[in-house]
Amino acid sequence: MDVTEKIKLVTKDPTEEVVTKEELVNLFNTNPHPKHYIGLEISGFLHLGSLILTGFKVNDIIKAGAKCTVFLADWHTYINNKLGGDWGKIQVVSKYYSDAFKMFCPGAEILGGSRLYESKKGYWMDLVKFAKNMSLDRTMRSLTIMGRTAEKEKIDLGQLFYPPMQAVDIHTMDLDIVHAGMDQRKIHMLVREIFPKMKWKVPVAIHHHMLAGLGEPESSDSDSEFVESKMSKSKSASGIFIHDTDEEINSKFKKAWCPEAIVERNPVLEIARYIVFHEFSEIIVERPTKFGGSVTYTSYQDLEKDFAQKKLHPSDLKTMIARYVIDIIKPIREKLVLTEDLQEAIKKTN
Repeated sequence: MDVTEKIKLVTKDPTEEVVTKEELVNLFNTNPHPKHYIGLEISGFLHLGSLILTGFKVNDIIKAGAKCTVFLADWHTYINNKLGGDWGKIQVVSKYYSDAFKMFCPGAEILGGSRLYESKKGYWMDLVKFAKNMSLDRTMRSLTIMGRTAEKEKIDLGQLFYPPMQAVDIHTMDLDIVHAGMDQRKIHMLVREIFPKMKWKVPVAIHHHMLAGLGEPESSDSDSEFVESKMSKSKSASGIFIHDTDEEINSKFKKAWCPEAIVERNPVLEIARYIVFHEFSEIIVERPTKFGGSVTYTSYQDLEKDFAQKKLHPSDLKTMIARYVIDIIKPIREKLVLTEDLQEAIKKTN
C-alpha cells in the first residue's frame, strides 16, 4: 500500500483532526510501521462510541500498516474514581475491555497500565521530570481530559497526576502516533509543547469525532461540549450499548432527538455518518410506494441533503439506522459474554 492510500485510511471518518498531516505523511514515508496507541479508561459497558467507533479507527490505522496498541489505563481509572475506585472491580472490567478489543481489533496489542509501569523502572523519574515543566494552572485546565472541570468539582491531589501520567505514558511507549477522541486534544497539545524541551520524540496526534448521545444536545461551550454531549456509559437511555437487545436499540432510536430537517448536532445523522457509512457502501430506506418508495443512498452527503430538504422523514431515518446498527452490533453481542461478576462490578458503580 502506498503512502497516499495509508493517509486516506488514517484521515477518513471518524477522524476529525491530524496534528499535523504533513508530519504524518513524512512519518509513513520514513517508517512503514509506526507505533500507535489509544488509551482508554475502564468504566462501564462498552457502546457505539467507546468500542465500535474507536475500534473502526484503530482498524483503519492497522490497515495502514501501523503497530497499534490499545492501552487500558487502569491507574487512570482509579485516579478518576471510576468503578468506585475499587481496584478489584477495575481488574474485572479490564478483562472485559481486553476481550472486547481483542475480538473487535484483532491486529492490536492490548496493554494494561499496571504492566507498563511495572516493566519500566524509569517511568516515575520521567514523570517527575515532565511535571517540572508543567504549571499548576496548566494542569488544572487539562482536567477536562478526565471529563472534569476544576470550577465545578472538588478535585483531590491524586487527580492532578492524571495529565502528566498520560503524557509520560506516550514517551514510555516510544510512540509515533497518539490517538484519542477530540476530548483528549489538550493533553496531546501539551505533549507537543513540552516534549521538545525535554528532547523527547514528538508524536503525530490523531483525534476522532466524539459520538453524541441520542438525547437533545446540551451545552456547546468550548470547554465542556465533549463532556456534556458525548455518548456516555452513565446515560444508558441516550447510549447504544453493545449488549442492548434488538428491541432496546429500536426503542432508543424511536425516542432519539431528530427534528425534521435539522442537520446540525443531530445524533441519528451522526451515527449514519460515522458508524453506518463506515461499514456499508450503500444503505436502503425501505418505504411503501405511497410514501415515496424505497431509496438507496451511496454517500452520507446525499442522505443528509435529502433529510435537510424534508425528502427523508425522521421516523424513516431512525428505523433504517437502527436496522443497520443492529447488523453491526449483533455479532459482537453474541461473542462477548457478560459474566455475573462483570455485571455486578459495573452496575453497582454506575
